[in-house]
Amino acid sequence: MSLALGARLGPYEILSPLGAGGMGEVYRARDTRLDRDVAIKVLPEAFAGDPERTARFQREAKTLASLNHPHIAIIHGLEQAGDIQALVMELVEGETLADRIARGPIPIDEALAIAKQIAEALEAAHEQGIIHRDLKPANIKVTPDGTVKVLDFGLAKLAEPTHVPVSDHSLSPTITSPAMMTGVGAILGTAAYMSPEQASGKSMDKRADVWSFGVVLWELVTGKRLFDAETVSHTLADVLRAPIAFNSLSPDVPRTIQDLLRRCLERDPRNRLRDIGEARFVLDNRVRPERQQSLEATVATSRSQGLAWKVTAVLILFLAAITLGWWRSTRPIPQPLLRMSVDLGPDAVVGDRTTAVLSPDGTRIVFPILGSNGTLQLATRTLDQPSASRMSGTERGSDVFFSPDGQWIGFFADGKLKKAAVQGGAPMTLCDAPNARGGTWTDDGRIIFARSDGSGLMTVPSAGGTPHALTEHVNGDAFWRWPQALPGGKAVLFTESRNPFSWEDADAAVVSLDTGQVTVVQRGGYAGRYVSSRYDAGHLLYVHEGSLFAVHFDPRGLQTSGTPIPLLADVAGNAVEAGGQFDVSLNGSLVYVAGKAASTSGYPIAWMDASGKTAPLLTKSATYGAPRFSPDGKRLAFTTTASGGPDVWVYDWTRDIPTQLTFTGPGNLELVWTPDGKHIVFGSSAAGTAALWWMRADGSGEPQKLLERKNSGVGLRPQSFTPDGHRLAFDDNTSSAAAVEIWTLPLDLNDPDHPLPGKPEPFLTTAGRQVDAAFSPDGRWMAYSSNESGADEVFVRPFPGPGGKWRVSTGGGKFPTWSRIARELFYLSLADGRIMVAKYATVGDSFNPEKPRIWSDRPVLLPNFIRVLDLHPDGKRFAVFPRPQVEDVQGNVHVTFLLNFSDELHRRLP
Repeated sequence: MSLALGARLGPYEILSPLGAGGMGEVYRARDTRLDRDVAIKVLPEAFAGDPERTARFQREAKTLASLNHPHIAIIHGLEQAGDIQALVMELVEGETLADRIARGPIPIDEALAIAKQIAEALEAAHEQGIIHRDLKPANIKVTPDGTVKVLDFGLAKLAEPTHVPVSDHSLSPTITSPAMMTGVGAILGTAAYMSPEQASGKSMDKRADVWSFGVVLWELVTGKRLFDAETVSHTLADVLRAPIAFNSLSPDVPRTIQDLLRRCLERDPRNRLRDIGEARFVLDNRVRPERQQSLEATVATSRSQGLAWKVTAVLILFLAAITLGWWRSTRPIPQPLLRMSVDLGPDAVVGDRTTAVLSPDGTRIVFPILGSNGTLQLATRTLDQPSASRMSGTERGSDVFFSPDGQWIGFFADGKLKKAAVQGGAPMTLCDAPNARGGTWTDDGRIIFARSDGSGLMTVPSAGGTPHALTEHVNGDAFWRWPQALPGGKAVLFTESRNPFSWEDADAAVVSLDTGQVTVVQRGGYAGRYVSSRYDAGHLLYVHEGSLFAVHFDPRGLQTSGTPIPLLADVAGNAVEAGGQFDVSLNGSLVYVAGKAASTSGYPIAWMDASGKTAPLLTKSATYGAPRFSPDGKRLAFTTTASGGPDVWVYDWTRDIPTQLTFTGPGNLELVWTPDGKHIVFGSSAAGTAALWWMRADGSGEPQKLLERKNSGVGLRPQSFTPDGHRLAFDDNTSSAAAVEIWTLPLDLNDPDHPLPGKPEPFLTTAGRQVDAAFSPDGRWMAYSSNESGADEVFVRPFPGPGGKWRVSTGGGKFPTWSRIARELFYLSLADGRIMVAKYATVGDSFNPEKPRIWSDRPVLLPNFIRVLDLHPDGKRFAVFPRPQVEDVQGNVHVTFLLNFSDELHRRLP
């Protein structure tokens, strides 16, 4: 809890703030009774209700009260006023040792005098069974007269018996922040100064302070930190494994002090200096530097013996040793894998496709939270922060990716691609990007993103503009997601699949930005991500059947090598969306959400009304698509991969009887009922061909082929019949994935089981994608969605034409659906997955839509471009694939960090 200047806490008047730390804020205060200045340390308000934290705070008071030594800051008392608890401590004037070292080199005699006083303070504490456990220059003050005061025994704990059993040390330690509660298995202290046993989460005794003392002594005599890596994780790794360059110590450091450093900095506590009193004794009886005397004696002896060849041999060996040391020091040293579990807080939620996304340097994450108005928004925090900061203006944001410098994030919201600064500020809209699936920010200032409708990768300047196709989408029948720019800027990695219902058997592929050539580099898996390595070209990570796999990958040669191996068996994923719940940073850290991958469960089909309430319609979860009610509303047809397909099924929901109609396998993506409800038309595709088929809805008889065309795109998709059933509208996607046209097929129904198709006639063949054709109930109008404006929107034209066109949707729309009982046109908003409705009127050849309104606040699942909803003939409810509500996934979301993960990959895949 912060205190205002001039506030009173008992007899103490707050004068000024002095600093803050994990255990509280510190103020200069005036003791009005004894007329002296003191230091007040206040327990943070955020932890005042934590019994363990409070107990630890009170324990600190008792610990300090038991110490009475000239080199330890003493405690005057413990004050409590309401919810405020505070320590009243000796106010120590002067600078910290960290400040003193930062000012410049300390003469060796002064440095050793400071070290002696530190050793005396620790010796006094150890004699009472107290371990400091956070000794560092910032916790040591040097008064103007040269007196040393050791501060902040806030992490002190009565020494544990050495025989206390410890936890499983095969597990990596967990860093708990900010509370950093004591106990075996937790890391406490400051990374650069903690002992190896602290860094590995093991129990410890007073020898942990001996190590920290050695690190401080090293900094005193050299002016440099012993462990000073880029990140906390690398620092911890250096504490555990990095060689200590004792040979680099200056000749000015006495040999006895060099020997003392070696004894203090033994990683095995059993070999370490056992008692800090021994260090105090060495410092108290230090000798003059002996290096020059020893060298002179050696030279004199060699001269008197006349053994010049021995001197030469010694020099050769000396140079060889230096060369070997240099060679070893320049080799990468594998760092140990460190595991951290982080609670993202009570407002965090699990994202649909990704949750926590890592910055390039691995120090910051962005994740979704529940906003104050019940809407999802993005939040960010660095790993050393106790809580996250909400990012204003990021409502409904998803699929986050970082800029190369880590200062910006790109994300998708409301059908737009946006960017926002991580330090705050209003987001900027860059371009339209409805229903996008992942983006990547290149070093040359471009953003590349994927669209889930099969149109491939788009590119736009990071400052914003009109998006353009990155390359020709050569694999026209495939869908691309989750692009990642590879090092060098010459290629992009992405996930590719020809089955939009399930991505379990998708491929990791790369596209060359120079040639446009697409190469599959790994088959069987999704959410592919490249991670660099200090040892080799790097690795490709991907999810398959709930496990995270890795394989060697060369980002320049664009090829994998060796056999993939499973690394983690508990990485959550979603094979319906091709989303893997993990991310990697450039420095080789990994973050993931543990859980089971939704690779086989799929999703149910449910009823949903205008209030957003859902009820089971088909409870068995699978990967469904294209739900369509029969004209009488008693049956629901759909496609599913439940039997391996996708194939067409019909479900009599009044009797709970499902029936499989087709057994032809891949390519059955869309279907439509005839107006009399007796037949179903479906589309299918095989190698090089696409066809429309007619069959009885009860499954009897044989399917009849209506139309066949050569196929280099996705295929033919039946969409709607005229009320009399004599004309079928279909989407023709056979020429390429990027070009889709609306055609109609006349039918002679004298023999309904063997209809005679006429010549197909084009209805809308303009550039781009014209899809989702739907005849109005009176057959006079055709609704459809088109990307002619740059984003998919719903339009209406007169049928068969000619005439004008009227735009119905705003902010992206697909799957127009006419009501049979009211003059209403429904569609699905691509901005947020909600169902919209627009009333309309017709006057002659004019179609007059009203402004669309939200029909239901609850969003539905948007797996792909395949139809995901249908209106029941009663006009009051839809069949949908419900998306989990925020409250369904809200809770304490934990993510797991694996630091030094790239080094672990090197060990696992040498």
